[in-house]
Amino acid sequence: MESQTVAEVFLLAENRLLREALIRILTKKSDIRVVGAAPYSPATMERIVTIRPRIVILDSIALVLSDARLVSTLQIAIPGVLVALIDMDLDQDKFLRAVGEGVVGYVLKDASAVEVAGMIRAIARGEAVCPSLLSMALFKVVRRRRLFATTASRMLSRREQELVALLRDRLTNKEIAVRLNLSEQTVKNHVHRILRKIGAQDRMAIVERYELDSLAENVA
Repeated sequence: MESQTVAEVFLLAENRLLREALIRILTKKSDIRVVGAAPYSPATMERIVTIRPRIVILDSIALVLSDARLVSTLQIAIPGVLVALIDMDLDQDKFLRAVGEGVVGYVLKDASAVEVAGMIRAIARGEAVCPSLLSMALFKVVRRRRLFATTASRMLSRREQELVALLRDRLTNKEIAVRLNLSEQTVKNHVHRILRKIGAQDRMAIVERYELDSLAENVA
């Protein structure tokens, strides 16, 4: 008989009541082990890296979407770590951004303890979990990515596509000029032509479209 694999979980939750309730519930599961629980702080992050759990559960999407890039920071420090969000709102935009950051589980506020435990088991098996009401958004993103990639390849020159990739990295015109060994005015001219070709209102619209492209590559 094969030994049972235990999913080691760290609860990085701001809500103390939620943390304590989940600890009580999850410690009763033979295939889930809570290896730590605390609100976010630099010291807590150091503790997580030391413990090296398989799964980190958060209840704050703000931490995921902040400039600190918490998910990628954890993934660099602990290769293979899985990050999931619980106690979330049914917000398509935030959901897509969270997936883009690397979150593999997304559970709503009205989820039961059984559903949270089920999510932990599922992502430990290599599955992704999200509400069925939000799954359609992922299909739409892949479709938009395909359409935009086709449009970009047909309408933009190789140099313009290269420049768009740098815009996606949020480089300024001056930084792009240095990177491509061009004048800043030349970069501005390129940006204006790209906007006209793809029908975008401003450079942030270009960034948003390419962020959807990146997200689709991750979920396709």
